[in-house]
Amino acid sequence: MKEKLKIKPSDELSGYASGMLMMAFFTSIWTVIAYGGLKESLYKYALILFLILVVIIASYAFRFLKESKRYSDENGKFVAEVDKKSDKRYMWLCIGEGLGIFIGINIVINLGYPDLVIPVIALVVGLHFFPLGWLFKRKQDYYIGTWSTIIAICGIVFSIYGLTSHSFVVTIIGVGMAMATSVYGFSMLIRGLQVPIAQGLSSK
Repeated sequence: MKEKLKIKPSDELSGYASGMLMMAFFTSIWTVIAYGGLKESLYKYALILFLILVVIIASYAFRFLKESKRYSDENGKFVAEVDKKSDKRYMWLCIGEGLGIFIGINIVINLGYPDLVIPVIALVVGLHFFPLGWLFKRKQDYYIGTWSTIIAICGIVFSIYGLTSHSFVVTIIGVGMAMATSVYGFSMLIRGLQVPIAQGLSSK
């Protein structure tokens, strides 16, 4: 029987770290967007919670990177890197997301709906989680994608029909998307802590 190859623990941990840093960055961006809608309200101070989450996620990400670099993989059969095919597909997904955002922004601006720029960005981001879920076989991507897409569609509907102010739309999208990215970041943190070489980090 052919022995199953595994990903190196160091590669697995550094992979989680990279994803966590991305989620910390995007959570920061969406928090700033939410602040744009709340800057005249005292509720803006509640956004500090997201900044705390960003610090936690980022600090663990750097600890994961440090641990993965000093770890010497034990004897065993490992794949040298993350699957090349998945890597390439992920790259194309990121390119597609960027193009989708660029095209979406240009469409709504040319149609005379500049208020739809942020909702459309959120919609493209939300939709891109679905192929990610298929690619990496993760259910959480579908949940995050569904949540983000619903938030974005609500923002689009509210804006088109003038059901509420633009600042409120910006707020709900910023807060909703920051929730999505921070939850995603923490899910990777939890999975990272389950990697054998990182199991002692939670107690440090």
